[in-house]
Amino acid sequence: MSDSPNMYSAANVKVLEWPEAIRQRPGMYVGSTSQRGLHNLLYGVLDRPVNEVLAGRATRLDVTLMADGRIRVEDDGAGDGGGLGLEGMMTHVRAGVRPRDRRTMDLSHVGAPVANALSSELTAEVRRDGVRRVQRYERGIALAPAVTTGPAGPATGSGTTIVFRPDADVFETVECSFDELLERFRELAFLNRELTLTLTDERAESDAPRQEHCRFPGGARDFVAFLDSGADNPVHPDIVHFEREDSRLAGAVEVALRWSEGPGAGIRSFDNSAPTCEGGAHVEGFRDGVAAALGLRTAPDSGLTAVVSVKLDDPVFEGVTRERLGSDGVRGTVAEAVRQHLAAWRAAHPERAEAVVRRLTGP
Repeated sequence: MSDSPNMYSAANVKVLEWPEAIRQRPGMYVGSTSQRGLHNLLYGVLDRPVNEVLAGRATRLDVTLMADGRIRVEDDGAGDGGGLGLEGMMTHVRAGVRPRDRRTMDLSHVGAPVANALSSELTAEVRRDGVRRVQRYERGIALAPAVTTGPAGPATGSGTTIVFRPDADVFETVECSFDELLERFRELAFLNRELTLTLTDERAESDAPRQEHCRFPGGARDFVAFLDSGADNPVHPDIVHFEREDSRLAGAVEVALRWSEGPGAGIRSFDNSAPTCEGGAHVEGFRDGVAAALGLRTAPDSGLTAVVSVKLDDPVFEGVTRERLGSDGVRGTVAEAVRQHLAAWRAAHPERAEAVVRRLTGP
């Protein structure tokens, strides 16, 4: 080995402590310092309360874009800090990407501690067993230990509230897009019937804030109806919809679809509520099943609006982007489910089914 003074050694390693490890390299945690990274920051705060709802420990989740530039996230969950306590919940950064499974959602892979480190100020409050505990931070550093500020009354109940101001020294913009957040919130609510999400914008210069409630008990059926709301002349009025739990999948599949005379909205695909923008095995299985049920060699997308959602215990992806599903057995299992349910619909509604075939094959 060379004794050159330019050799790299342990002396060259700089160990960054909390919160500087995050603040010096924010893109590693939220993807960028653009608005996309800002939204990822918010999704990290939403990760825990969304899973509280899915686990049955909470019933609602409210997000408010406040007039002064702060963001408030409030839930009516257990108020236990995820088992870590209040300060642990806001400063304990998990190592690596948590495996994405159907029982929990990982909206941004970062969690609330990253939002804490990348916010100029943050206040966290938990309410549990009739007690309110509050702690304030600046750029990830606690200003003082958590304090009990008074009892949580019956109207307050249990839950967690986090109010934070994204750091303008970190992000290119600290203005969230209401429309982009609403689109993602709607997706989550369409794909998870248990969720009730409310997004409120107090920044608008009007007497009443803009507010949208996202709750869709019809699941993917409601999703297709929403996507297809502007379509001209549906070929068949009913939306074909089914859900199936399958041990071979180690998970479940939900599909909804409808054809129209217009171009349609295409296929929207998801794995464990995350968009699979590059498709994969579940989309290929969907196409196989449609073609088999309608007696076609291939299944053209002409006029089609469809949602294909799988929720798997152990999904496998092709490539590092996690946007193309490659799990073994998914294609065949989804194809079988689609073929069976669409064939049953065809048998029950032969005239509507034949209209679909004519739409896909031409005159």
